[in-house]
Amino acid sequence: MQADNPNTRPDIFTVHYVLKNRIGELVDTSEGSEPLHFIYGSPEIIAGIQEAVKDRSVGDCLEVTVPPEMAYGEYREDLVKKVPRSLFEGVENLDVGMKFQTNSGDQAQVVQVVAIDGNLVKVDANHPLAGFTLYFDLEIVGRRQATEDEVAQGCPLF
Repeated sequence: MQADNPNTRPDIFTVHYVLKNRIGELVDTSEGSEPLHFIYGSPEIIAGIQEAVKDRSVGDCLEVTVPPEMAYGEYREDLVKKVPRSLFEGVENLDVGMKFQTNSGDQAQVVQVVAIDGNLVKVDANHPLAGFTLYFDLEIVGRRQATEDEVAQGCPLF
């Protein structure tokens, strides 16, 4: 159980997942690979998954529908911009679908090229799953209290 007591460390969850879209097509899965490991409360994991597992135990299997506001947010048009091709200096074969990390101020952001029109490049900084309701099948395969080192690092240590 996640306590509000500051002396209690959060739990680490180990979860296998299957992610599908609204028509049941597979989007992503941990099947055949490592399960997802996370510290409860970590900003790295969407709120919908954290909320779904918080009062659950090892062995629990869940079907979870996560709306955009508890996942990657609504799709935002203000995160789609046209920028000069010159910003991609040194990229010989710029193509739609390519992703780049940008640094604006003190924040890094990933953008994807969505269109190229002459000297203008349209980039989208929305997460690819922004605006979508996500459908997960989750199986909790591990749960334990985080160590002090894991809390300090902000991630599970194995």
